[in-house]
Amino acid sequence: RIKTFINPDGRTIGSLGSERSGTGIVIDSEGLVLTIGYLMVEAHAGEIVLNDGRHVGAEIVGYDYDTGFGLLRATAPLNVRPVPLGSSAALKVGDKVLVALGGGAERIGPASIAAKREFAGYWEYLLSEAIFTTPPYQDWSGAALINRDGRLVGVGSLVVGDTSGAGSGTPGNMFVPIDLLPPILGELIAGGARSGTAKPWLGLTTDEKEGALVVRRVTEAGPAHKAGVQAGDRIVGVGQDHPRSLAQLYRTIWAHGEAGVVVPVHVERNGVRQ
Repeated sequence: RIKTFINPDGRTIGSLGSERSGTGIVIDSEGLVLTIGYLMVEAHAGEIVLNDGRHVGAEIVGYDYDTGFGLLRATAPLNVRPVPLGSSAALKVGDKVLVALGGGAERIGPASIAAKREFAGYWEYLLSEAIFTTPPYQDWSGAALINRDGRLVGVGSLVVGDTSGAGSGTPGNMFVPIDLLPPILGELIAGGARSGTAKPWLGLTTDEKEGALVVRRVTEAGPAHKAGVQAGDRIVGVGQDHPRSLAQLYRTIWAHGEAGVVVPVHVERNGVRQ
């Protein structure tokens, strides 16, 4: 198990809390621990709780917004064998896997691959292909998805009500594919983030409702808040484009350039376009 402690002035404290807990996955012999964004965004310190009851401090190593992967490093030896990385690309629908949660052998359970498809999250997050499993596990944050060879193939991100994305209503979990980690691992360890340009971020929480994009929440003091966007607004355009899905919305915003670019957003409020 891991716990993380968030910067007191963090923007996400109101929605995610100032102390968070979930699962961490040991991935090397030097105490490097992999987990997911919910636990890592705006964290300044962490703690590892081992199955024998020991508490070990952990330093924040890096966090990648695009994938959601976060890294901590133990400040004392863990004496835990690391999980070897596998290939998420090799997974097929119907494959049997294990979901492992922090806390011991009784916290490991079976699952099946239900789908591999695009995923767009309401927090300005997009994966071209995510892994969906069933049945659902409620303690999802940072959970390890393990294949038949005992290798790590995904990291738990959230519970979903529809694994197929087609309205079947089959609940399950979404995992971030482990294949996204090796290309950025060295950069996260060396500098805390991936190198290169960053995508624009507006500070919007947006729901996709029957073809409409409705703002649920606006991050205080974020770009959208400063521009006057309000909860309840319908996003009806970005520049000359008219996105109808979250994935289209994000790709349209990001196509305007890197972080710092002006993004023209058209909203409808009480029937009036602004």
